[in-house]
Amino acid sequence: MALRLLQSSVLRNHSKYHNSSKSVLRANYHDYLRFATPGGAGRVPLYNPKIIGVASTRGNRSYQEDFFSYAALSLNPEELQLTLKKAHHYDWDPSYLPPALARQLLFVGIYDGHGGSTVSQFLRLELHGLFESAHKSQVPDVFAWAKEQDGYFRRFKGGAIAPWIHPEKPEAKRDLDLEARATLTFFEVDKALQTESVAHECGATASVVLLQSLDCPPPLVFSSEKVALTVAHVGDTRVLLTSTENGIVLPLTEKHHADARVEAVRLRRMMGSGLITDSFGEARWMGALENTRSLGDLKYKPLGVTPEPQVKTLILDGPKHSHVTLVSDGVTSCVSDEEISDLARGAHTPKDAAQKILSYAEEMGSQDNLTALVIPLAGWGKIQGDDRTKELREYRREQMIGTERQRRM
Repeated sequence: MALRLLQSSVLRNHSKYHNSSKSVLRANYHDYLRFATPGGAGRVPLYNPKIIGVASTRGNRSYQEDFFSYAALSLNPEELQLTLKKAHHYDWDPSYLPPALARQLLFVGIYDGHGGSTVSQFLRLELHGLFESAHKSQVPDVFAWAKEQDGYFRRFKGGAIAPWIHPEKPEAKRDLDLEARATLTFFEVDKALQTESVAHECGATASVVLLQSLDCPPPLVFSSEKVALTVAHVGDTRVLLTSTENGIVLPLTEKHHADARVEAVRLRRMMGSGLITDSFGEARWMGALENTRSLGDLKYKPLGVTPEPQVKTLILDGPKHSHVTLVSDGVTSCVSDEEISDLARGAHTPKDAAQKILSYAEEMGSQDNLTALVIPLAGWGKIQGDDRTKELREYRREQMIGTERQRRM
């Protein structure tokens, strides 16, 4: 009931912003992707296991806090054009495309809750819609709300949304880019959660992958020659890109823990010392927090737990890459990036690949919720070279025989 009331509040707030900018709030996202055909355009449903592979289980937990979502969004193509120009000086001309295809962007998100599922469930239901509907007119109110959190945010300058804090300034006239849109959306989530008392005590980490075909005319992004990939990330969920060249894996996210290099610099500069090692030898910020960036966890915002995402954009040669994998920390706590990448080798479908990753994590003794999503690219099924972690995985399986975890299985 509380979650439904929160959703209604979010909808009213966004109607206010969009009505004030003389537009009508209308969700354009949907559960299928359009692609160009000789006779016009076709559609493919995203829930097809050959399109996006998903596997999720609560593991040994009595509750599920892992969630995910995917949707095809409709965004201003000039914003997508600006993002590519800013990140890579890449000139993409959407004027040759039908409007529906020029505006199309695939959104895939994974959310790992902690302290309860309120925030991760909210993200499952709302994050893709909030991302699509974010508007630069929201920035002043969102920035003002962030400053009200005091503490860490006393010195906050706005980051990627700084150009739009003062609408009267010339720089505020330009469109958002994807980094600014992601930052605004993540802050808007925390602002919306302010009315939900549970969200002061619980939170969620999140990784969002955005994929766009740059081909003309554009086929499905999964078979495109040229692909724009943007990742927005807070916390310790993980995004991995696998190459067809020997299955080499490129991590696209890093853990936002207090002892990580980027986070240690950020927190010490703004907050001074606060890193404490617990009795298990694990670093905790202020003695309590593992993740120093998250959504929710509102009572910890003054202590430096920010919703500001790390955002990066890549331009990929689709045939040179096999797939993108999103996993929760229930997987990465006991399975290496290389193993995750190699487990997808030989899988018939992305769904089979996601299930192989989960099954192996369970064999390795993971006690947490487990979720994996696999997004194929044009090089799917074409990984060259040997499976470099095969012998290691067989050895680890042998070592697990007779353990308590194996007996329960």
